[in-house]
Amino acid sequence: MNPPIADVDNSAAEGRFVFVLEKASLETAKIGKGYQLLNCDDHANFLRRNGRDPASYRPDIVHQELLAILDSPLNKAGHINEVYVHTNNKVLFKVSPNTRIPRTFKRFCGLMVQLLQKLSIRTTNGPEKLIKVVKSPVYQYFPAGAKRVGLSFSAPYVSDLRQYVKTLPEKVPVVFTLGAMSHGSIDSIYIDDLISVSQYPLSGACCISRITSCLENEHNIV
Repeated sequence: MNPPIADVDNSAAEGRFVFVLEKASLETAKIGKGYQLLNCDDHANFLRRNGRDPASYRPDIVHQELLAILDSPLNKAGHINEVYVHTNNKVLFKVSPNTRIPRTFKRFCGLMVQLLQKLSIRTTNGPEKLIKVVKSPVYQYFPAGAKRVGLSFSAPYVSDLRQYVKTLPEKVPVVFTLGAMSHGSIDSIYIDDLISVSQYPLSGACCISRITSCLENEHNIV
């Protein structure tokens, strides 16, 4: 069964913010009669039999992060341009800000299996591709002159995000990159600033909520 996916009413001008989710655990395997998205809860025994660490298979993280981005008032007001997800297996896909990600993890898994097999997800009522696999590297799709910000607990210093967003140049696109994995750090090959937003380790979804909330305050989005 294909999970339902629908458009969000996002009629504002094209946004200036881009999100990149790195090292997402999105891998399929044939289990039983069909393909499934591997995760630590449902496939721990399968993963161990194949010499893999179940703790590394956390597609729930990217599910939570996508919900935090796409459900935010910042996105609904039209300020997010694109979202990119880069998997551990080097698959890169682009998510339109008009996408409504399935609410439940089970349906999200079904959607990702469909995406990785067909390489795109179309709208239910038209030809538009809401999610599609694209060629790497991700930075070739960044808007010209974009400010590129990486977020990681391992960053050399902690920034007050409320003050940091005030320093971002007006009308200049900004790319926020953060991890979608349970352990490790993001690569900073295309990042201008690498910052931490708290003295405590936060989940990716919590970090995103902080970013979008500060940006919403800056743009008077309620």
